[in-house]
Amino acid sequence: MRFKFSMSPLSALLRSQKRLQRRLEKAMPKLRVSEPPKVSKPRAPRSGLVQVHAFGSNPGRLRMFEYVPSTRRDPATLVVVLHGCLQTAKQYDRGSGWSRMARDKGFVLLYPEQTKENNHNLCFNWFRPSMVARDRGELMSIRQMIEHAMERHGIAEDRVFIQGLSAGGAMANALLVTYPHLFAAGQVVGGLAFGAARDAMSALSVMKSGPRRQRREWGDLARSAAADASSQKPAVAIWQGRADRVVSPGNAEALLAQWLDLHGLDELAGESEARLEGSMIVWKDAKGRRLVEYRLLDALDHGLPVITRRAGSERQAYMLEGAIGAPQQFYETFIRPRRT
Repeated sequence: MRFKFSMSPLSALLRSQKRLQRRLEKAMPKLRVSEPPKVSKPRAPRSGLVQVHAFGSNPGRLRMFEYVPSTRRDPATLVVVLHGCLQTAKQYDRGSGWSRMARDKGFVLLYPEQTKENNHNLCFNWFRPSMVARDRGELMSIRQMIEHAMERHGIAEDRVFIQGLSAGGAMANALLVTYPHLFAAGQVVGGLAFGAARDAMSALSVMKSGPRRQRREWGDLARSAAADASSQKPAVAIWQGRADRVVSPGNAEALLAQWLDLHGLDELAGESEARLEGSMIVWKDAKGRRLVEYRLLDALDHGLPVITRRAGSERQAYMLEGAIGAPQQFYETFIRPRRT
């Protein structure tokens, strides 16, 4: 049976999970993911991010920031983080808690940052073909940053991970698709599939309504971007809010179709689980390693799920506090070194 964009097999799984969720909710309170707070301006903590210059030719004219903990742990690990629109690297870092985790766990952080000269709203230009073409534009700038950081900090080739939110999620996905050999795993939060749009107008359209392609078409778009379509593919976690008013959940379905096709996975082979915060389906390889994770969070609007912080902490836009944090889940599931 061909996999169609309607996702009917997955929809059936999600409907059955809904029934399980209702039973869970009777026994336990449902996770509430808060709206972005209105106005709260306590003194901002100092950021540990440091700007790095001269990392390459930088054809996309981006900025590079990094955080290097005083004590690093083996294996040497790099996590690349791409902010969303209307955000800076430092704002995203303060809200997400990535640098605190990097300090505690001993890994290096890399933050590419957009400039207003490139995009007035500070969005990465994921919808412009010239910016996401292999070895061109913003995509090439970020690749140069990654390779520069790997060389300077002795990062192992199989220890590079990437997370992105919204436009940053779409750009993270473009990097995963175009340079699959660079990454062990990625987490795309409220993002979009590679090839979903070709200009600003079509980007706004697919964000609102979701794109319309078959599974094989999504896979072919991705394969056409990679130098070697047969190379090993990274693991991918796709997070989406069911209540997202900026990026339609249909875009997460397109992302899922793209990665199931790239990994050659049967949509019916996923292991489903009903959770208090929403639905999760996981596809694994023959050795039990996660290849694709799909999470649909019921109460989540557009933003990054983060653990609720103490009273008086500075709040950041598009950081949605609740009982579950995407950075922590990404670390525990994909980044944490495994004993062999």
